[in-house]
Amino acid sequence: MALVVAIGGLGMASPAMAATQHTVSGTAAAAGAQEQAPATPTGFVDLPVRAVPADSAQHEFTVAYRNDSSADRTVAPQLLVESPDAGPFLAPSDLRLERRTADGCWEAVQVGAQTGTLFSDLSTGRRTLHAGETLTQVYRLTVVNPQAKGTVAPRVALYN
Repeated sequence: MALVVAIGGLGMASPAMAATQHTVSGTAAAAGAQEQAPATPTGFVDLPVRAVPADSAQHEFTVAYRNDSSADRTVAPQLLVESPDAGPFLAPSDLRLERRTADGCWEAVQVGAQTGTLFSDLSTGRRTLHAGETLTQVYRLTVVNPQAKGTVAPRVALYN
């Protein structure tokens, strides 16, 4: 089962739950030559949520975002796996998360945890979309603990 969501650049959700921080590294461009995107997201586009598939099968989630603006936009796809409010909290060992690479292979994604929410790191998926370009990131989620319950909440972080 695959979830494919294409979101235009219009809807922004509350920036609450900035699950990760990213520090921009490297040398800065010549003064005034190029504006640098902020180190932390300025907003999020939340995509449809669905229940954690606790059947030990592999489930794909495709996160797509089109930059409909006339300017470049820095974005990063992210999957949140949220524990039920009443618990028990999920642990990173409860699931396996992978990302499809440009050459079609799967690579493991490190999963962080914060107050009952598991999340993929924003910094590894961060990229700049030029006007009219589309971000498409496919994740594969396998729940290894059949007792795991919660929701999968894909989203796109916006940096400018």
